Amino acid sequence: MVCRAVRGAITVEENSPEAIYEGARTLLTAMQENNGFEVGELVSVTFTATADLDAAYPAVSAREMGWTEIPLLCMQEMAVKGSLARCIRVLVHWNTDRSPTQIRHLYLRGAEVLRPDLVGGRQ
Repeated sequence: MVCRAVRGAITVEENSPEAIYEGARTLLTAMQENNGFEVGELVSVTFTATADLDAAYPAVSAREMGWTEIPLLCMQEMAVKGSLARCIRVLVHWNTDRSPTQIRHLYLRGAEVLRPDLVGGRQ
């Protein structure tokens, strides 16, 4: 078994706690459903949010989903001119026997532009 990383991103409609929590929960649920990981197999989860999302920590959603024994970290995404607005990114570290080609990375609600190479094919 090795530690692999699963990437994901989602945009939200507004800078509110409700929108941030809903977006993070939707993304985490989709990542878990598409990869089949169990919470006990996770090593850590890092969240980033663009500077225009400062109403709440996305990691709160993971805690509310029962991810209580996993180290979680929230950070601000690097501000780059022209970058995608209102975007939450997630990096999940997962102990698994799967190969990198079996990992499904997810980009939702407009975040597909971040990794067009993964959209429509191997995600």
